[in-house]
Amino acid sequence: MRRTAASAEDTDPPEFPPSPASGVEGIDNFAEWDDENVVRDLRETIGKYHDVIPIEADLNAFEKLRKYRPDIVFNIAEGFTGVSRESVIPAMLEMLGIPYTGSDPLTLGMCLDKGRAKEILGYHRLPTAKFAVLKSWPLNGQLRHFDYPMFVKPLFEGSSKGIWTDSVIEDSKALRPTVEKVWNTYSQPAIVEEFLPGREFTVALLGNGASLRVLPIVEIAFEALPQGAKPIYGWEAKWLWDSPDHELEIYKCPADLDEELRNKIETICKKAYNYLGCRDLCRIDVRLDANGEPNILELNPLPGLIKDPTVHSCFPKAAYSAGMTFDDLILAILDEACKRQGVSV
Repeated sequence: MRRTAASAEDTDPPEFPPSPASGVEGIDNFAEWDDENVVRDLRETIGKYHDVIPIEADLNAFEKLRKYRPDIVFNIAEGFTGVSRESVIPAMLEMLGIPYTGSDPLTLGMCLDKGRAKEILGYHRLPTAKFAVLKSWPLNGQLRHFDYPMFVKPLFEGSSKGIWTDSVIEDSKALRPTVEKVWNTYSQPAIVEEFLPGREFTVALLGNGASLRVLPIVEIAFEALPQGAKPIYGWEAKWLWDSPDHELEIYKCPADLDEELRNKIETICKKAYNYLGCRDLCRIDVRLDANGEPNILELNPLPGLIKDPTVHSCFPKAAYSAGMTFDDLILAILDEACKRQGVSV
């Protein structure tokens, strides 16, 4: 049965940037947004099986959704501005009673707030690096029991925004200028974590309940970074050092893992997925500590879905490694959302 599926998407930059730092112009303002090729590939894939209505996630989105009332919305909208920007379109859809793919507004908001997400992980005794949220000086002992090196990043950003080589600080001299750089650039708190020195992985999860599965795990190959670069997958690695003229072989999929470590990673990721209330899909970043134990860095319940296999998009890469096509992946996400909400397909 062909259903009417709307795709909620971000493509055209608005008059204000998609960051809490409203009015601040920067190189990474629209890093979270998908380009026209990504949106086109998604529309074409869904359009093979359903009737598609493209809806820009702009200030006119609510009226368009109310007018067309699609059977289901495939949501990839990151939103414009504010700490709850990823929740805006799902909140509209819930108000209108329209089914949609992915997590609900609460989960999207909690996962974008890296500190709040880590508090929930800690409550459920899932391993995550020691952290503090810094809003102003003086610190009042917030970092008293932390060891260097530390890692500093914005509290409410994604797509490696605000994560640079100098985000890893080795001593107290670098702390203040690095934290203030986050405050001044993004107009939001900084989250400071003890730096985890081990290997890093990203884990794609697909499904709900008994059907939840972990796709082949992707490892970030730090040896592919330029000589002398710190072992983090930040802005430079994602958007500057990796180019069509000089591609970084930054991903290994499936990662070379022994069974014990793979099981540990899969177990904590499944628990985090459920404790944070993720639905249909999520990508979770994991890093090993000094003892080789996996720690959860953060959850991304609105991961990138880029079809082109030459582009570094972790979720599709994991799906391809599992033997899926791009059509298989998109239809699996759509099918999970339909089953969860009782939408016949």
